[in-house]
Amino acid sequence: MQDATLTWRKSTRSGAAGHCVEIANVPAAVLMRDSKDVTGPVLAFGGTDWAGFIAGVRDGEFDRPRA
Repeated sequence: MQDATLTWRKSTRSGAAGHCVEIANVPAAVLMRDSKDVTGPVLAFGGTDWAGFIAGVRDGEFDRPRA
């Protein structure tokens, strides 16, 4: 979704390496994209799904296994 009216933002904890995502809010969803590929795919989460995603991030559900 490429819309010039969207306000995309990323975490203030994002490092200089650019390994982060950006989010934008729209009335019915939270949109998320890769900050390195701003013309690439966008994920859309409804309110309940977004809350579940954030809970999974906080719980380490998506952490990469350490070698």
